Amino acid sequence: MLHAAPTAAQKRAAFRAGLNSGKLQRFPGAFNPLSAKLIEREGFEGVYVSGAVLSADLGLPDIGLTTITEVAGRAQQIARVTALPALVDADTGFGEPMNAARTVQLLEDAGVAGMHLEDQVNPKRCGHLDGKDVVDRDVAVRRISAAASARRDPDFVIAARTDAAGVHGLDDAIERAKAFADAGADLIFPEAMTGPEDFEKMRAAVDVPILANMTEFGKSKLLDAPTLESLGVNLVIYPVTLLRIAMHAAETALREIAGEGTQEGLLDRMQHRRDLYDLLDYPAYNTFDQNIFTFSV
Repeated sequence: MLHAAPTAAQKRAAFRAGLNSGKLQRFPGAFNPLSAKLIEREGFEGVYVSGAVLSADLGLPDIGLTTITEVAGRAQQIARVTALPALVDADTGFGEPMNAARTVQLLEDAGVAGMHLEDQVNPKRCGHLDGKDVVDRDVAVRRISAAASARRDPDFVIAARTDAAGVHGLDDAIERAKAFADAGADLIFPEAMTGPEDFEKMRAAVDVPILANMTEFGKSKLLDAPTLESLGVNLVIYPVTLLRIAMHAAETALREIAGEGTQEGLLDRMQHRRDLYDLLDYPAYNTFDQNIFTFSV
């Protein structure tokens, strides 16, 4: 009730244990705290907080317009309600290496389990669009090094994302991944891998865990969980899937209401009130109110 029972430290320890378990960790993207509760109830290992989703939720394109305050605020709201570890998209760290260091500490304070930094230039673009560019490798290494040195909880996971494969080719992405791991990255996020062969090469090149981004309508082939696990991938994110499903359903519903003048034909496609109340754990709040607020001697 109100807050999830596990502490931030416990969730971070669980995240690290999961990455080292040999079992693929599945982190769907939560577009709000309520969807994070649903992810937990359906048995996933963690929750992802996508920068693209947060931008879209604010009515903005994913081109680096969000601020660390907005990201940390939404991350805290999501982390508060779920017992699962949350991994947060921190874009390029919101500035220079010192800003990346501050970002780590703000997200630690928000209660999340980890964050990832990327090596794009500002203004950044979605990793599956053309026209993006990356900073020099040494600049990207300084970002990762600053982030790793700034964390106060050693279990807070620093993930390094590289977009170099789509700009300079896979070989450069691999060399960057090696350098990021040497700089203190706990997890490597090679963006826009085209298929199994790319993941095989990346897995063979680095000793730290690796992440697969299974986003729809992008440059990566959508690989299933058993395939990713067999390739040695440790973590898979589905960053925008739930938002896309929800927005398509909302669009369909609005068109039907506009055309039919009523939502009655949509009832069998809605989450029932009782299911929403169950997800929110209404009974626990009622029990608290009865035992505390209305308590009398």
